[in-house]
Amino acid sequence: MEPIIKHKGNTGVLPRVNVDTDQIIPKQFLKRVERTGFGQFLFFDWRFLANGNDNPNFELNQPQAENASILIADHNFGCGSSREHAPWALQDYGFRVIIAPSFADIFYNNCFKNGILPIRLDEEQVYKLMENGKDEVYEVTVDLQNQKITDDRGFEASFEIDPYWKEMLLNGWDEISLTLQYEDEIAQYEEKMNV
Repeated sequence: MEPIIKHKGNTGVLPRVNVDTDQIIPKQFLKRVERTGFGQFLFFDWRFLANGNDNPNFELNQPQAENASILIADHNFGCGSSREHAPWALQDYGFRVIIAPSFADIFYNNCFKNGILPIRLDEEQVYKLMENGKDEVYEVTVDLQNQKITDDRGFEASFEIDPYWKEMLLNGWDEISLTLQYEDEIAQYEEKMNV
């Protein structure tokens, strides 16, 4: 995975509560087992009209959200089923960071496991970010090392993160790459057990 140390990016604002995983990536697109290719189906039922054209009223189709890599969401983001395809779709679309007042627990952990940084902030701070990004291009910087979010307008917020997940994201590790750090010890153990 690509490490996240300090990420500066454009924001996409999604002021909807209880966005569930079936809205993030609808069930009809879950036929693939690869982690790639899901971004084109992200928020499919909201992003597109019945005729396949972009929905001009959907928040992430607005010009200010173009090339957004930081999603500003509302309460209980990622609720519903535990499908890991939801963070796969968000990442494949281009999101590296998701900021919300609250997340569903399984989705929250799946983000870390797939190289996305989910950040919980106070509702007031999230709504300030939403207000700043709803009508114009709005960039923020997320500094994982120092656990800070800033912009060029004076906004600053600190966030909490479990030290384990922080180290994983800073180094670009997933659980497999973490295990492979002990490859020599594993090989020695296997050789010893085969005697």
